[in-house]
Amino acid sequence: MSKKTLLAILGIALVLGIGLTYRLMMMGTETNSSGTASIGGPFTLVNQDGETVTQDDFKGKYMLTYFGYTFCPDVCPTELQVMGTALDMMPQDIADEITPVFFTVDPERDTVEAVAEYVPYFHDRMVGLTGTVEQTTAAAKAFRVYYAKAIPEGEPEDTDTYLMDHSSFVYLMDREGKFVRHFNYGTSPEDMVKGVTEAVKNNG
Repeated sequence: MSKKTLLAILGIALVLGIGLTYRLMMMGTETNSSGTASIGGPFTLVNQDGETVTQDDFKGKYMLTYFGYTFCPDVCPTELQVMGTALDMMPQDIADEITPVFFTVDPERDTVEAVAEYVPYFHDRMVGLTGTVEQTTAAAKAFRVYYAKAIPEGEPEDTDTYLMDHSSFVYLMDREGKFVRHFNYGTSPEDMVKGVTEAVKNNG
């Protein structure tokens, strides 16, 4: 694939992403009858150690979550770096209560081995989750995450050369896996530290 074609794809993905980000922000503000945002729910996935995990394995700690993919050229590494930096900047007692979690939206390429190699670049405590297409689709749906494969024009459907168009939010979930708040793309580590610290102190 030529550099010109790749740049065109990135440009299209950026334009689509802006619109999708707005739509997902609106979706994220919808609430259920209890007044809590309808984000989060049951999932069954595989971590970077090859172990099957569910939402129950994360109970007792806050989860700072992000949905992306290891082949992501810029947005995912940027957001994961913000998460890792924010964790290192937090007061230790707050940081100890947070589990950073990366969910893939590209299970066809993001094998257990690929995820295991990827997540340590961003934080040594980051958990990476993958699974079957059905499992990752269910997890993304539970967290109201949009994603779609963007195949370059002229490439076959089974090509490995593609991008994933996806929403880009960092979600903070409480000790029971319930949504607390989200951080938009572009949030600084300092603002994430402030937001997470306030949430943990207010929610206990």
